[in-house]
Amino acid sequence: MENLFVRKGKAVNQDVFDVVTGAASYTGKYITRKLLASGHRVKTLTGHPNRIDEFKDKVQCLPFNFDKPDELTRSLVGAEVFCNTYWVRFPHGELDFDSAVKNTQILMRSAKEAGVKKFVHASIANPDENSRLAYYRGKGILEKYLMQLGISYAVLRPTVIFGPEDILINNIAWFLRKFPVFGIPGNGKYRIQPIFVEDMADLAIKSAEAMADTVVDAVGPESFTFTELVQLIASKIDSNAKIIPVPPLLAWALLQFLGYFVGDKILTKEEVDGLMMDLLVSTATPTGTTRFSSWLNEHAAEIGLVYTSELKRHFRK
Repeated sequence: MENLFVRKGKAVNQDVFDVVTGAASYTGKYITRKLLASGHRVKTLTGHPNRIDEFKDKVQCLPFNFDKPDELTRSLVGAEVFCNTYWVRFPHGELDFDSAVKNTQILMRSAKEAGVKKFVHASIANPDENSRLAYYRGKGILEKYLMQLGISYAVLRPTVIFGPEDILINNIAWFLRKFPVFGIPGNGKYRIQPIFVEDMADLAIKSAEAMADTVVDAVGPESFTFTELVQLIASKIDSNAKIIPVPPLLAWALLQFLGYFVGDKILTKEEVDGLMMDLLVSTATPTGTTRFSSWLNEHAAEIGLVYTSELKRHFRK
């Protein structure tokens, strides 16, 4: 696997390139930045070619071509590594978890047929192909499919990714700034173990460099109960909101109601269920090094000033 990445003083082979899905998206953007900084040629598969202004002519945009797999395969010939962050957080329009699974399988097959040497796949912590939760079930199905495909792979299993463009942490802070009461679904004792987006990008690159196939939980060094996380954010942004437990179904109904006014799906019922099932924490050794509490100390004045809409970010024209 020569010329996989620039490392240990090796020069870049200009005849090859790396592929990152969604260079304008969250995690994909950070992976792309690091690859470009290391001298790599990068191409991106994206449904939003007009959103990569940051990279301008440094990154070539390619269409997903899910409906034209032969064209997709041809566009990937010459790629050494494929870093995949493609997925959907919730069903919207004609796109649901089943179609996201089928589309991702097309990406995986095309990468193999094009001769890609390593497929780095962003999954989720605690995936389960038999889960009642479609998000986690889809991720479990894809992991099994990739592992049986016959291409060298690295699977990353993140919990919650935080950073400057984060949605969950930012919007928790926004609600704490804007409302006098913040409802915690259930008892709030379920845990969350966030990982910094830069650490996630570093793991993607490190995993691509590994000769062996790998499966890694992408988790930070700190875990909190959900109540502790909300209380920590509230204290750092000087929020006086009263934090109270709310029955899970009522919490979800309130989120649906508030989502109508902000024009977004704040959290889905599956996300609330997954959170309460302790699926956003890992028993593995932490692989991220950035402490959420330290990052929050530095960025508390910036988060939650504006609500961040998932629908506007991913589905606007």
